[in-house]
Amino acid sequence: MSRYCVVVAEGSRARFFTVEKPEIPELESGPDLVEQKTMANPEHKAHGDDLLADPRSGRNRSGGGPSHGYDDHREDYDDECERRFAREIAQELDSMARANGTRRVVLCAEKRMLGFLRSTVHNSLPKGVDLQEVPKDLAKLSPRKLHERLANDGHIPRRRDRRH
Repeated sequence: MSRYCVVVAEGSRARFFTVEKPEIPELESGPDLVEQKTMANPEHKAHGDDLLADPRSGRNRSGGGPSHGYDDHREDYDDECERRFAREIAQELDSMARANGTRRVVLCAEKRMLGFLRSTVHNSLPKGVDLQEVPKDLAKLSPRKLHERLANDGHIPRRRDRRH
């Protein structure tokens, strides 16, 4: 059971953490930020490769006729992929929060992804759970660095060295 749940999300991946107390506080340092699950958004990765690849430059030029800009709706597609992924993240977060008796959720994402997550997560969390948003892309940080960063900003408890 963990009072804290941390989600670090970007368009292609979401990582879920809990803050776990040491089993024997007198002998171990802690608490520790422990990664519990990772989710991937394969549609986001495919987009970068060739899902919407078009070998033509951005214009259709026919001999002497008018030029037309291609409207391949890439932005709309990106938005929908991220919206769908945000809903999946919110569902997983809700399950995790209910199973762990979570009291505080720290949601870290760059501003665009945070916008997609905001309403979805707010509507899915159990009543009484404190939601804190961190509008920064922290997805590439190791668990130790992420813990340090969030603890320094007051979102989660600091690690303590083991007691002697």
